[in-house]
Amino acid sequence: MRVGIEAINFYGGGAYIKVSDIFEGRDLDKSRFSNLLIDKKSVALPCEDPVTHGVNAAKPIIDNLSEEEKNKIELVITSSESGIDFGKSMSTYIHDYLGLSNKCRLFEVKQACYAGTAAFKMASAFIASNVSHDAKALVISSDVSREAARGSYAEPSQATGAIAMLISSHPHVLELDQGAYGIYGREIMDTCRPRPELETGDADLSLLAYLDCLENCYNAYTEKIRGVDILDTFGYMVFHAPFGGMVKGAHRKLMREHTNLSKDEIERDFDKRVLPSLYYCKEVGNVYAATVYLALCGLIDSEDIRAKKRISMYSYGSGSSAEFYSGIISPDSKAALAKMDIKGELDKRYVLDMQEYDNILNENMKHMFGVQNYRFETSNYQKVYDHFFKDRGLLVLDSISDFHRTYRWS
Repeated sequence: MRVGIEAINFYGGGAYIKVSDIFEGRDLDKSRFSNLLIDKKSVALPCEDPVTHGVNAAKPIIDNLSEEEKNKIELVITSSESGIDFGKSMSTYIHDYLGLSNKCRLFEVKQACYAGTAAFKMASAFIASNVSHDAKALVISSDVSREAARGSYAEPSQATGAIAMLISSHPHVLELDQGAYGIYGREIMDTCRPRPELETGDADLSLLAYLDCLENCYNAYTEKIRGVDILDTFGYMVFHAPFGGMVKGAHRKLMREHTNLSKDEIERDFDKRVLPSLYYCKEVGNVYAATVYLALCGLIDSEDIRAKKRISMYSYGSGSSAEFYSGIISPDSKAALAKMDIKGELDKRYVLDMQEYDNILNENMKHMFGVQNYRFETSNYQKVYDHFFKDRGLLVLDSISDFHRTYRWS
């Protein structure tokens, strides 16, 4: 049975700030700017949370389905580092506002930036089992960076957004190579979110862990799949992209250890097989578990795909768990993704200046995890709200009453 991604969409929030403005405003060392390979950073407004992101990413996919197709969705899995409750999964809210059938499993997974792949692989295994003929699954990875580590070099990359993927036996976007994967995991304290407003850890250790897991995952992949040649087997390579410099280092490591390419040849290979996947990542920043799938979307939308191509995917989550796997994209992938118009939606975002950006970060701090009662007013950022949300029918957060969240359509 063919299994994979039938449809995919990304939602990047209502506003962004230029990364160069953050460097200027925070007096950061500009020599470090080019290594990020990020130009813009998506910023969540106070009326946005992981639920609104997830629904706004998934709704265009769901709206394209017939009622019969919608009712085939038997599984909704969410993944996020930006939890809104210790017990209640945000999948319950998302399922409700999308109007899906009640004959559905709803739950959430967490493993830092690997969680989206964990959910994707779990959903794919359910479809491949064929225990429910022609069923579908909805996988959503959604995160919000609220406080954004102001003044640190992590701030320019920490962003907001959500990926929604419909998983089925009709893989128009990506067909998985079933059984072709390499996995690796071990306990390590590289990055974590011990408090709602705090993302912390050891950046150098995280980089080393990312590269170590990549090498172990790739080796495990080649043990399963004989005859793999890293240059010939994969037409493109997609990596989890906290920032472009890390992706470039990961590609360079694999090429040095598994090929005889010169430095210049490695650079050309990166430009040809990897750089296209950063097309949207440059426009958004790091969206955690959604990032590797944003990179997949960037590859498909930016390249002229005229034939089937096998691609590799590398997913890493701090803590840590990682996977290297592969699949097939085709001209059908490009046609399917074009319906979502991701570029057009990103271009509609409001451009923040530093004062507006800091104001929004301050507003976001008023309703972190655990808030019991709160009424969301847009008056403190009305111009931003009106620019992106007014009369567009997007989901926004309206209030929290006795911990229960209520949303409305803009």
